[in-house]
Amino acid sequence: MAENLRIGIPSKGRLSEISTELLADAGLSFRRQERSLFARVRDMPIDVTFLRTDDIPVLCAEGAIDLGITGSDLVNESGAVVTTRLKLGVGKCRLALCVPDDSGVKRPADLDGKRVATSFPQITNGFLAGHKAVPHIVNLSGSVEVMIALGVADAIVDLVETGSTLAANRLHVLAELGSYETVLVQNPATPHGHIADRVARRLEGVVIARAWSLLEYNIPEAKLAEAEQITPGFNSPTINRLEQAGWFAVRAMVKRGEVIDIMERLEQLGATAILETAISNCRL
Repeated sequence: MAENLRIGIPSKGRLSEISTELLADAGLSFRRQERSLFARVRDMPIDVTFLRTDDIPVLCAEGAIDLGITGSDLVNESGAVVTTRLKLGVGKCRLALCVPDDSGVKRPADLDGKRVATSFPQITNGFLAGHKAVPHIVNLSGSVEVMIALGVADAIVDLVETGSTLAANRLHVLAELGSYETVLVQNPATPHGHIADRVARRLEGVVIARAWSLLEYNIPEAKLAEAEQITPGFNSPTINRLEQAGWFAVRAMVKRGEVIDIMERLEQLGATAILETAISNCRL
């Protein structure tokens, strides 16, 4: 048994940067030597292993690592038997079946016997089987958007974020196969369960914190009840009486994506000194 818990993260690319930042915000700091495959976390019995992103689910299932950060699309495609401990709130995307704008394919069933280019053959075959279609899969590891223009495929299955790349290649989404994001996965048989729980809990604190902001404002007593309806907080707001008679100071957690709208509503209600503070970590 390995002495330390091993957590695998992508060795390069944007997801590598995101994973390193998440771990650091969770208090799991490390320094990677150039081209090194391993790094030691300071003050905890944890080793970080740098791997290919699409290998992480399989290596986690096989016990080479105890925890891993990877895409849920890669977990599904690999079929690896791992436990998804936490959705990390980043890298969200859709896996979509796309065809040319002038294609005669109008529904997934029309792809029976047709060529479909994708990096996700297992997911694609499973989806089309549900539509009674058996395609010829062109299995590619790189960009697939240009494969129709090259005459390699009649359709593609690929990850879609904004859709701008599809529009540039004169493609449109025929059907969605699923929504995916970056996740923390765990080997179900890890002997380091206690430490794995600590890592998951720390990362959960970061993920939740990134979804919320702390809003502070002053409000007249006559408008306090209405303000509480706008900012009910996670459980309830914190309210303190100001030295100025008839005024209260309010602190409440609000969803980060709703902050601007809430600030405008509070201002219209008569609130002053409205301040937003980012939350870097929390326990709720």
